Amino acid sequence: MISTELARALRDSGLDWHPAVGDAFRIDRIEAESDVFYLSDMTVEAHELRTGVELGFNGTTEWALDSVAIEDALWMPAESQLRVLLGAAFVSLHKADAEFRVVARIAGELLEYAAVAAEDAYARALIALLDEAVPPVE
Repeated sequence: MISTELARALRDSGLDWHPAVGDAFRIDRIEAESDVFYLSDMTVEAHELRTGVELGFNGTTEWALDSVAIEDALWMPAESQLRVLLGAAFVSLHKADAEFRVVARIAGELLEYAAVAAEDAYARALIALLDEAVPPVE
């Protein structure tokens, strides 16, 4: 799973989240940071309200939590979602030594982004694409 720090960096770089069934998220508060939730048709659903999107917790949960505003949730995109979000910028993924490396075309250049987890390498490339100013990890 993508690191919390990179999920925050993606959000801060302007990545929009349109909640869908299967999406993973955390409640972005210190006391809830270790818990990961998944949107589903039964347990946690995204509700479009006039005031914005709320993630509704159906049934009984440990915290007796009814809902949380989408602004208080941190999307934890999966590897496949990150690859799709990179779109045509994505060139390749390979493993070298103990790291995954994503090659992407950013601002006309082929750049490589490395991390121990493939999701994090994809996230670093996507942040660069969104910012078009982040230097590659060497």
